[in-house]
Amino acid sequence: MRFDRCRKLFGEEKFDKLHNASVLILGVGGVGSYALDCLYRSGVRHITIIDHDVYDESNKNRQIGSEAIGELKTERLKELYPGIIAINQKMDIAWVKDFDFTPYDIVIDSCDTTKVKIEIAKKCFRKLIMAVGSAKRYDASKISVASIWKTQGEALANKMRRELKKAKFDRNFTVVFSTEEANCKEKGSCVAVTGAFGLAVCSEAIKKIVDIPKKGRT
Repeated sequence: MRFDRCRKLFGEEKFDKLHNASVLILGVGGVGSYALDCLYRSGVRHITIIDHDVYDESNKNRQIGSEAIGELKTERLKELYPGIIAINQKMDIAWVKDFDFTPYDIVIDSCDTTKVKIEIAKKCFRKLIMAVGSAKRYDASKISVASIWKTQGEALANKMRRELKKAKFDRNFTVVFSTEEANCKEKGSCVAVTGAFGLAVCSEAIKKIVDIPKKGRT
């Protein structure tokens, strides 16, 4: 059976929670595509992805599906992962404000725009797992998970905290980040870290899903 080993690991009750959970992935690049792969292989059958980019040559060092140069990421990943819902949509602040996040048990934010990430946090912090700072690094052992208020050594997370404080927002949400110092000024990247980020995000999602009370979403 396809998910036999997952069922053995989680047990029937927890696996059923995974199988029936609804997960939204915002951005399916170097981090999001690996989170998608991990969730899909772990038995999550209700997965929605949102992105607006097409693959280019520079994506081939780290993104699943990136051999399809010139194709929409959403369309290619829908072919690779049958059954997912793929939405080709540019994510900006106006879109975040209008979008209904209610149907999803977990929201994974692996998009690149700081202002959009801040708006996502305000809108759905209770169910949010956010990836920050996977670029410019190659040491996967430095990946950590913490509340946004307890991250260390990550410039984007620091900036987000400042902006959230200005907005008088003090709620917690989960962040996957790295304590490794940036190794370059430009957006260099290594799949050893971006892929590991995606897998760490998936792990956090699984832990949250199996702890969801039977009565439903919180």
